[in-house]
Order: sequence, then structure tokens, then C-alpha cells
Amino acid sequence: MKIGLFGTGAYGMALSSILVHNRHEVTMWTKFPEEAEALKKNRGNEKLLPGFKMDKEVEITTSVEECIKDKDLLIIAIPAAFVDSLCKEMKPFIKGNHIIIATKGIEQGTGLFMNEIVEKYLDTRNIAVISGPSFAIDLITKMPAGLSIASHAPETILLARQALQNNYIKLRETTDVVGVEICGSIKNVIALAAGMLAGLKANESTKAMLIAEAIHDMENILHAFNCDTRTVLSFAGIGDLLLTCTTEKSRNYSFGKLIGEKPDKKELEEYLKNTTVEGYYTLESIYQLLKDKEVSIPIIDLIYEIVVRGKDPELLLAFLVYKS
Repeated sequence: MKIGLFGTGAYGMALSSILVHNRHEVTMWTKFPEEAEALKKNRGNEKLLPGFKMDKEVEITTSVEECIKDKDLLIIAIPAAFVDSLCKEMKPFIKGNHIIIATKGIEQGTGLFMNEIVEKYLDTRNIAVISGPSFAIDLITKMPAGLSIASHAPETILLARQALQNNYIKLRETTDVVGVEICGSIKNVIALAAGMLAGLKANESTKAMLIAEAIHDMENILHAFNCDTRTVLSFAGIGDLLLTCTTEKSRNYSFGKLIGEKPDKKELEEYLKNTTVEGYYTLESIYQLLKDKEVSIPIIDLIYEIVVRGKDPELLLAFLVYKS
């Protein structure tokens, strides 16, 4: 197949390695000419993905049209904050194309999920969402990893399987598109809390307590959005939650740990300036979405109070004990 991959970050590069392994022709898009030139020259980015080199056959472009033209499948793997602007650029060239969304998050301001943004601008309903425990640095090792794939378009599911599934990548399918999006977003918020516990020197038992409570809360959120509550047990649910909440490879966990260590405000601002922390931005969106739906999820409220309003992270310890 010919595949257009939007995004040359760590996850985009890791996905390219899977696609090349499966013998597909890959064109990757970046908005930035200087990044395109660096990738053409170096075939990788040591800062984002140390030691990894892209296959010499992978083409790099800054042209949205070129990344779409004559492609059998398109994959979006850019930060959530930029999906809206990308879709506006893609709009003139899309007509029923098959699209996989690998971006996790909720748009600030609108509260839209990624599939809703794509459907808002692009003339296609052939859309799938992938999500699951899959750090970029892990995917390039070609060790087993599992992803949930959600779509209402059977042909898009089939193309996704042809593109991504192999002897080390497993896909489990569902029609619960919004449920998969919610799980992929919420786990980043919970990872902030898990990191806080690490910063507070909490033990492994306390961290496990948080994860168990978070699973119940994620189930309640899924119910509030009329999703399949069983999605919490999927790769996109508990799988990604466990991964993101247990390692400093997660930027959300690392930022939460910094909060738990109680640095000055400038240090937190500097971290956010230099690092994409999806959970920080998702927190604002999911907090407002739940308020709009008049749904009470106390753990989200508390994380918001600590992260956004600067309350003492030690409140999390008492909360876990007294939470109903």
C-alpha cells in the first residue's frame, strides 16, 4: 500500500518503522522545512528517538497535497493541539479517503475529540482511531505490542490491519470510537496523579490503589458519554493506563512527579514550555466537558485543583483513602 503519514515526531517515526517492516510505501509530512531537511539528511532525530534511523525509502515532504495524493491510507500522528489546523489544510484534497487517527487528546476550547475534528472538516466517514500501550521507543524494538482500533467503517479496519498488524503488533477492533478516544485521553490525566505520588515518595501499593480507583472512574466517564464501559478493559483502557502511570518514559507521569516534588512555579512553567504534556491540556478539556454534562468525577476535580489551581499535591494521599 501507499501510505501518507502526517507527523514526524517520535510516534510518527515509530509508526513508519512498522509500516516499512510490513513493506508499504511511506510518505511522511512535516510542516517545518528545516525539520524536513534534517530528516532527509540524518534519517532520524536523536533527541526524540535516540539510535533510530528511518528506512531510506521513506519519503519526507512539507506538502500536504503530496502526502495525500494517490495514497491508499492516511495516518494522523501529530499533537492534538494541531489537528484542527492540519485538517483545514487537508480539506481540499480529501474525498472519501481512509484515515487512521493516532493522536490522543481533546481539543481545548471546543471539547472535541480527534475523530470529531476530522469529521468536522474532511469529506470522509472512513475514519479509525488507534490507541493503546505503545511508547515510540518501545515500538521500534519490534517486541509485542497491542493497540485498540475503533471504527464504524469495516474497510478502514481492514486497511489498518494490512498496514499495521504483523508478528509483533496486535490490533483488537471495536466500534466504540469515542470510548477509545476517552480512554486514550483520560489515562494521560491519571498519569499526572500517578507521577505526583512518585514525587511524594508514595510506595507501590499506593500507586496501585490509584490505578484501581482510576479504572472505576474511567468506567463512570465512559457511561456518562454513552460509551461501552467494557472499553476500560481494552488495550486503550487499562493497557495504556498501566503503561502511562508506571514509568518516567511518560511525559505526563514525569510532569506529575515534578508537581509532587513541589518545585517553584517557574520550574513547572519551564517544563511545560519545553515538553508536550498532553495530560495537562486534556485536563482542562475533560474538566469542562464533565461540568457541562453535570457529571461528578472527584478524582478529575482534585487533579484539576492541584495542577491548574496550585493546591497541595499531598491532598491526593488523603483523597485515595476517603474517596467513596
